[in-house]
Amino acid sequence: TETQPRATETQPRATETQPRATETQPRATETQPRATETQPLLIGLVGGIASGKSLVADQMRSLSGAVLDADLAGHDVLRDQEVIDALHKRWGDGIIALDGSLSRSVIAKIVFSAGNQEEKRYLESVTHPRIAACIQEQIARLHAAGTRVLILDAALLFEAGWDKKCDLIVFVSAPREVRLARALARGWSERDFLARESAQLPLDEKRSRSGFVIDNSGLAEQTRQQVGEWWRLNVGKTDH
Repeated sequence: TETQPRATETQPRATETQPRATETQPRATETQPRATETQPLLIGLVGGIASGKSLVADQMRSLSGAVLDADLAGHDVLRDQEVIDALHKRWGDGIIALDGSLSRSVIAKIVFSAGNQEEKRYLESVTHPRIAACIQEQIARLHAAGTRVLILDAALLFEAGWDKKCDLIVFVSAPREVRLARALARGWSERDFLARESAQLPLDEKRSRSGFVIDNSGLAEQTRQQVGEWWRLNVGKTDH
C-alpha cells in the first residue's frame, strides 16, 4: 500500500503539461561548464520585456548565485558626468532634469521613437562600453570574494555581445499577452511596450541562440521549481 498521498488534480505533479525548463541545444555533458578556481561560472539571462527575468534571477540568487543586473549598471553609468556631458551635447537641455541628472524617460522617448535607430546606436556607443566595464569590475570583485556562480541579467545580452562571455544562456519565455499585461501593470503604455520590444532582437532569435528555456507562463511557484531543477542538472551545488 501507499504510505504517501498521490498527486491528484488539485495537487500538481510534473507531467508533460507542467511547465519545465527545456534545452534548445544538445547538451555536451562531458564538457558541461563548471566554476573553476580561476574563473566563476557565468550564466546569461535573457527574455522578452516583462518575461520574468527578475523572478528567475531571484531564484538563482537563492540557490547561491550572485546576480549582475545590467539595467542597474546602466542607471549608474547615466550618472557619470562624462556620459551626461556627451548626451547633453547631443540632445540638448531637454534631457536634463531639475537636479542636473539625466531624464531617462526623455531619453527613452528619443531613442525608442520610430526610425530613430541612429540615436539608439549613439546612446549604446556611449553607455555599453562603460556598462561592460562596470559588470567586469563586479565579476572580478565577486570572484575575489569566492563567489562561484554569477548570473548576468541583461535584456541586451546578445545585442551588446556579452553573450560571448557567458558559459550558459537561459531564455525566459512567456506569451506576449502575459508580458504586455505585466508591462501595463508597471505603468507602461502599450505603445511603450511595442516600441521597446521592436528595438530589441526578435524573440525567436534570442531563444534560438540560448541553450535553455524557462517557461514563465504559469504560476511563480512553477517557475521557481523549474529553475531549481535546471540548476540541479546544469550547475549543481555551489557555495559563495
